[in-house]
Amino acid sequence: MKQILILFSVFSILFLSSFSKTKEEYSLTIVVENLRNSKGVLQVALYNKDGSIPDEQYKNYYKIQTTNIESGNAEITIKNLPKGKYAINILHDENKNGKIDKGLILPKEGIGFSNYSSIGLTNRPNFKKASFDLFQDKEIKVKVIYM
Repeated sequence: MKQILILFSVFSILFLSSFSKTKEEYSLTIVVENLRNSKGVLQVALYNKDGSIPDEQYKNYYKIQTTNIESGNAEITIKNLPKGKYAINILHDENKNGKIDKGLILPKEGIGFSNYSSIGLTNRPNFKKASFDLFQDKEIKVKVIYM
C-alpha cells in the first residue's frame, strides 16, 4: 500500500508539472533599408523601460547587438525575448566605434527609433512613443535618419 501511495504521488507530481506555465519567449526581427552606404555596422539597442530613451551614451539598454550592412540594408533578429513592451534605437555606426558621432550639435551618423519617421526639436524620441508590444514573433522596420 505504501509503494502504491508513493508511486501515485510521483505520477501526480509529473502529471501536474506538465501543466505548469512555460515561459513565453519570442523573436524580434528588425529590418533597416535605404542606408546611405554600407560602411561600418548597424547597432541595434533594445529598451524595455519607460524613460530609457533617448540614450546617447548607451547605458540604459536591455539588449544591444550589431550586424553587418549589405547593399545599404541590414536585418537582425533578437531571440528569447519575454512578452513585454519594447523600443528600438538604431545607429548606423559608420566607423564602428559604438557611439553617436556628432558635428557641432547634430549626429554625423544615421540614427533611428521604432515608430519614428523623423526626429526634430518638436519630435524628440521617447520610450512611450517609440514602444510597441511584443506578444508573438514580430518583424519591425525602422527608418534611419541622417541629419
